[in-house]
Amino acid sequence: MDGIRKTAIFLSLASTALISAARADSDDHHHQAIKHVLLVSIDGMHEVDLQRYVKGHSSSAFAKLLRHGLHYTNAHTSRPSDSFPGLLAFMTGASPKTHGVFYDDTYDRTFYAPGSNCQAQPGTEVTYFEALDYDLSKLDGGGPAGSDHINPANLPMRKVGGDCQVVYPHQYLKNHTTTIMEVIHEAGLRTAWSDKHPAYEIISGPSGKGLDELYAPEINSSTVLALAPQLVPTPGASDDWTVNPVYTRYYDNLKVTAVINWIKGLDHTGATKTGVPAIFGMNFQSVSVGQKVTAAGYTDASGTPSPQLELSLEFVDAAIGQMLDELDKQHLTASTLVIVGAKHGQSPIDVSQLHMLKNSANPRLLPGHADVVDPVDLLTAGGVNVALETADDVSLIWLADQRQTQKAVSILENDRVLLNQARIEKIYQDDELEDKFGNPAQGRTPDIIIQPLHGTIYSGSKKKVSEHGGFTADDTHVALIVANPRFEGGVVDEKVENKQVAPTILRALALDPDRLTGARAEHTAPLPGFEH
Repeated sequence: MDGIRKTAIFLSLASTALISAARADSDDHHHQAIKHVLLVSIDGMHEVDLQRYVKGHSSSAFAKLLRHGLHYTNAHTSRPSDSFPGLLAFMTGASPKTHGVFYDDTYDRTFYAPGSNCQAQPGTEVTYFEALDYDLSKLDGGGPAGSDHINPANLPMRKVGGDCQVVYPHQYLKNHTTTIMEVIHEAGLRTAWSDKHPAYEIISGPSGKGLDELYAPEINSSTVLALAPQLVPTPGASDDWTVNPVYTRYYDNLKVTAVINWIKGLDHTGATKTGVPAIFGMNFQSVSVGQKVTAAGYTDASGTPSPQLELSLEFVDAAIGQMLDELDKQHLTASTLVIVGAKHGQSPIDVSQLHMLKNSANPRLLPGHADVVDPVDLLTAGGVNVALETADDVSLIWLADQRQTQKAVSILENDRVLLNQARIEKIYQDDELEDKFGNPAQGRTPDIIIQPLHGTIYSGSKKKVSEHGGFTADDTHVALIVANPRFEGGVVDEKVENKQVAPTILRALALDPDRLTGARAEHTAPLPGFEH
């Protein structure tokens, strides 16, 4: 314990020096201000992945970052550990209890269905992923030139005064939860981000103005064959970029090119001079897809990667190396804080623990492991109607009639205690659910949240051997590094949360973390070493 405490004190002193430098005169070569933050999410990357990779690749970009970085070995994602709340943790400093975004596929009892003109009964599924796009045969999602590529006809609707209005993703944030993009943009600084769907405009914040530039090539677009026919295996006509890790690496490189152009002070295309953003970055999908597809994943319980997953880790490391080299080339290394983390992990690492829905024909399942009953099937058989279930290795359930909540919980609890056909570990309900996730009566929070036994996926897919969304360590214990050349490198073992990254970024840029309304509501502190 004393060793950990001394390390934390050392890091605090080093970080305080950096933050002081961030307020210094930028003309002082030895105390150059932090002017830029490069934020990278390697979706799916566990802490164990980072440690294993660096052990075998001592000259890697990851190792370089650790030599001049604060390594947070006990970092954890949002709960649920989905991409949407995962990115919003980095961007808002808050959890779904405050910002109200539990997944990219949720339910809202106060909204109306797309195209309804608010004439039907309120209560609708809210889909903020590729379903919003105009045209999935287009890499940008289609739509008019210069548009945001989101088709308003696909958006849910709400009443505002006497008007019926569509609800864009950025308008879905509850409690006017501001994002770091908004705060940085409002300070007169440039912001840019690259992600997998146009719906990620959500991080522009409630004002809709926080992002100066969003580059969001649609990962589920059927454009692989048209754009990369040379890939092996040869893409099928309907393949999207998630079908094979080979395709995903090509796709991610499109976003890497955008980041390199931003470092050069250009827009993502490289055609227009815009200046280097104060905050910019991207998410990588390569590791996540390499973990999930049936032909790849991990080979043992300790997290040894399959050949394709290893190639994806090597690709990401090389891409980060390109970014670091370009920062050097543009003389931006000293003035840039580099943050590498992960929106979510992936579960299970040990594929022998995988259990899927009955009748699943997934070839990686052990005999007898296609044994899971979907909780919704239990509820339906018991006379409880479900409005929506969002399920991966977690189950979020919104009931059609909230008056049936106790009946639903009784059905699920009886199953858990007796046969446990749904492989339930824990049911979040009533006061505990409200305390952690908010009040379902307000229309957004699920009525019931189920954390299944580790290894359980509520899916019968032949294509995947892991998922995210749940609360287990495989889902939530992720890599996190904060690096700058003035750090000597060190380890922080105390538990931290990804949402602490948001106020840390604002402190590094000498901006006020209290401008983050969600972080303020949840008393989210900067990461250890950046508190002062």
